[in-house]
Amino acid sequence: MDATAVDPLVGQVLDGRYRIDSRIARGGMATVYLSHDLKLDRTVALKVMHPNLAQDEDFVRRFIHEAKSAAALSHPNIVAVYDQGTDGPNVFLAMEYVPGRTLRDVLNQRGRLGPREALGIMQPMLAALAAAHRIGLVHRDVKPENVLVMEDGRIKVADFGLARAESASKQTKTGVLIGTVGYLAPEQVLSGNLDARADVYAAGIMLFELLTGRQPYDGESPLTVAYKHVNEIVPLPSSWLPGLPAQLDALVATATSHDPARRPPDAGNFLAAVTDAYRLLPPDIDQVMARAVPPGPVQVPRNGTVMIQHAELPPAPTEYAERQAPVDRMGALFTSRYLLAFLGVLAIVIIGWAVWYQTSGQYDTIPKNVIGMSMTDAKAKLEAAGLSVKTGKAAYDTKVPKDHVLRVSPEPGSRIKAGDIVTLYPSKGRFPIEVPVLTGKTLDEAKAELQSTGLTPGAVERDFSDTVAPDLVVRTEPGAHDKQQPEEPVTIVLSNGIKLADFTGWKREDAENWLRQRGLNPQVQEQDDRSKDPNTVLSQSPAPGTGVKAGDAITLQVNKKDCVIFGFFCDDGNDNQQGNPNDLVPVPDVRGQPVHDAAQALQAAGFKVAVKRRTNGDTVVNQSPAGGQQAPRGSRIVLVR
Repeated sequence: MDATAVDPLVGQVLDGRYRIDSRIARGGMATVYLSHDLKLDRTVALKVMHPNLAQDEDFVRRFIHEAKSAAALSHPNIVAVYDQGTDGPNVFLAMEYVPGRTLRDVLNQRGRLGPREALGIMQPMLAALAAAHRIGLVHRDVKPENVLVMEDGRIKVADFGLARAESASKQTKTGVLIGTVGYLAPEQVLSGNLDARADVYAAGIMLFELLTGRQPYDGESPLTVAYKHVNEIVPLPSSWLPGLPAQLDALVATATSHDPARRPPDAGNFLAAVTDAYRLLPPDIDQVMARAVPPGPVQVPRNGTVMIQHAELPPAPTEYAERQAPVDRMGALFTSRYLLAFLGVLAIVIIGWAVWYQTSGQYDTIPKNVIGMSMTDAKAKLEAAGLSVKTGKAAYDTKVPKDHVLRVSPEPGSRIKAGDIVTLYPSKGRFPIEVPVLTGKTLDEAKAELQSTGLTPGAVERDFSDTVAPDLVVRTEPGAHDKQQPEEPVTIVLSNGIKLADFTGWKREDAENWLRQRGLNPQVQEQDDRSKDPNTVLSQSPAPGTGVKAGDAITLQVNKKDCVIFGFFCDDGNDNQQGNPNDLVPVPDVRGQPVHDAAQALQAAGFKVAVKRRTNGDTVVNQSPAGGQQAPRGSRIVLVR
């Protein structure tokens, strides 16, 4: 029977929000479910802690703390943590759902990877660890199971900080080693006191496994493997698979040193070394290795040696002599008998060649210090030496600044004919990083998120916004999802709030509508100004151009309307409202009378009355129709005061 079918959580809705649709995986700490966020209508991965851990208050407290730390990470190669909650006995995390498979699945299927492919996976994985290390967060459980390979080939690292929560709980109570034993650093076994260099050690073990298809140590029990991590030196990958480029041995040897001080201090430094090694690999190395040894874990014969044909490869960039197997004594003695004779012949050949080379007079030397120089200075230096210079294709690099020389062809120190062309390859700087979405965050939050992503916070500017509250981020420059190089600053634009328009002269209704559409609260105060148009805004408070936020009250001083009510109606501009055309009566002449008396007289005669205000007086100065004329009973007489 399918385990999912009997899982009691499948079909439930946790926290009134997350509907659990199916089970994805189960681990030693939690079960992961494919779920749907009903609130935001999106698919998420829900990691639900096992009940025995959820009952441990100390564990839950540590877990929540670490979940918050993990949620602070924002990086394209890190599985995002969206939410953390508790529903009855269920303690859970809501995380980004990453369709695809784990790196463990890839290894199970293929056995091992080629050198370029292995380093191609290590680079985004180390970039994710570097982002965590920059904010002081140690993963503690780096392994292929926690590296996700998406359907489009992108790499994401999962479970940041969670291993620490489990470790703190279990080590305190039982003293049991926590973490996957095949990747534990020696100090993790001995004391549990560790830092970012423990992640570097695990990454080195993982690189060994990617290259060879197996972990460096095995044993009958986890304690046996842990003992080997503490007491044995991690073998070089080439001891299992001769023919591997030497720089790969150097990477593994450096990352897995017993002494943490001899390892790269964090994942960022290890990433730089991996990137350098990747650049030195021959483009066809994966095909060369695949032809030499069939895919799958390397099977070692009884004599412990795998014999393959391989091309010459560049030397290792760092020393790792301590890992080399002892030289066979008999071979060394045999070699020494012929060494002097060989060196003598070689010296004669070299000296003769050097004399010819030096005296030929047809070669120039490419200066050795051009790498790292600015392109402008390097070009000037080479041209001054009589060489022609052209610019090659630029490439990203973690060490060489933008627009500085990354590589020279031919190599520095080489001799070429005078006038020949030297190609300078410029650096594009460090790999660009996607700018995160920061709208609505505080300035401190925005700076912290940029730094955790590997970007540099830049100038702070301000702008008005109808949608973002004052002092929160409106946008960044470059914008969200754009790519920016780490050394180039990202400008943060903060909101000044809603910029008040100048309502002077606006119709009252138009001004009120503008304010209400932006969530503001218009307060109207009427004034009487005969020099201004009626029913228009005379002034406002706060002043035009002021920044305000939704809910603020805005006072409008509005001129009164152009009619006066005398108990019946206001003039609507229609001076010719018809009464009964068959019942004509004379219109009294009320000019010069007080408005109130004139209105009463007209009403008594059977007419309706409207009054227009044109002066400050209270006396009728004109009327329409004029006095003495006849008009239908019930029609309107307009008085002007």
